[in-house]
Amino acid sequence: MPRLENGLLLLTKGYAWLPDKRRALGRRTVPTRLGGMPAVGIEGPDAARFLYDEDHVRRSGALPEPVQATLFGKGAVHTLDGEAHRVRKSMFVALLMREDGIAALVQEATSAWDGAVGGWAHQPQIVLLDEASRVLAGAVCRWAGVPVTDDEVPGVARDLVAMVDGFATGGPRHFRARRARTRREGWLARLVEGVRDGSVTAEPGSAVGVVARHRDADGEQLEPRVAAVELLNVIRPTTAVAWFLAFSAHALIRWPENRTRLADGDAAFADAFADEVRRFYPFAPFIGGRAPREIEWDGETIPKNAMVLLDIFGQNHDAELWGDPYAFRPARFLGREIGAFELIPQGGGDPRTGHRCPGEQITVSLLSALAVRLARLEFDVPDQDLSISLRRIPARPASGVVLEVRGGVG
Repeated sequence: MPRLENGLLLLTKGYAWLPDKRRALGRRTVPTRLGGMPAVGIEGPDAARFLYDEDHVRRSGALPEPVQATLFGKGAVHTLDGEAHRVRKSMFVALLMREDGIAALVQEATSAWDGAVGGWAHQPQIVLLDEASRVLAGAVCRWAGVPVTDDEVPGVARDLVAMVDGFATGGPRHFRARRARTRREGWLARLVEGVRDGSVTAEPGSAVGVVARHRDADGEQLEPRVAAVELLNVIRPTTAVAWFLAFSAHALIRWPENRTRLADGDAAFADAFADEVRRFYPFAPFIGGRAPREIEWDGETIPKNAMVLLDIFGQNHDAELWGDPYAFRPARFLGREIGAFELIPQGGGDPRTGHRCPGEQITVSLLSALAVRLARLEFDVPDQDLSISLRRIPARPASGVVLEVRGGVG
């Protein structure tokens, strides 16, 4: 594998780094080097299957420290393999994949959105990404059993957004993310300790109660700080749906022909719109793991401990999979069965057993419900910078999408 370091190219190209490298070499699989480590970039449904087979790729030791210290947290389920991963993952499956639980969270979020709209109409302008993050943070905290007052929600939302916004960069954004994680891990660790010593009551089946009482594969309860990490891995990704709502507004502004059908509340179209937003717009550039031994893939020898990187952005814009992938067309998902390794904005495979995000259905359900409300919102779009730089990870509309809200309906 080549010795040329590609870290600087990743910083300068962002989401385009791996797709450009693959196009230049005319291959789906490309050798490279990143962070001083040999690496190989792969793409396509078969490549996704390969990545999610623990015989080929392991997650333990694969997440760089800066990503653990900001986005996922140290000791998180994302860093585990084998039985340890399966037992920890079962906790998230119980919390995040029950239909009644998803419905309850959607109800919390839509009620919070409806309550916020009246206030937006009395402001000269709102920044949708910021407002949506507050709606979602308050809703998911209430749903999870995390006690927060209305006055505390904006600060919680800022910290959760900071963790997402600073995971793939250096400088001020990164250090804000680290400080936010430290602050919120301490807050939730104290909450877990309170549940365990009886000074705090946790509702049966709530995220706080389930995580506080969970026992890992070794039969032991999670250390309070690790329990806090996993609680954040429930509430942080839910708050990050604010990015997709900002992208949804961007799509409605750029392709307004979708707005009437979405506002009509056609459930199938709303789900298709949510899937197209997640496919079309950039969020995670790639995911990766380490090769536990020397392996072969697509004619490439992958050395032991080399990084294996699945090009999420590239696969979600693969013309062979999607046809005209740079056109925003929600109808492409109507009547289509999506393979478990095809649409991969939150990973591939079975979310119940593998490393695919178990909260993906929550993301789709929240996004489809709130996108309908967004389409029904009466607003004007002032002059602003709606560009989306592929160099910035995570990407976002530069303005956060500024709206002048006149009113709205649920």
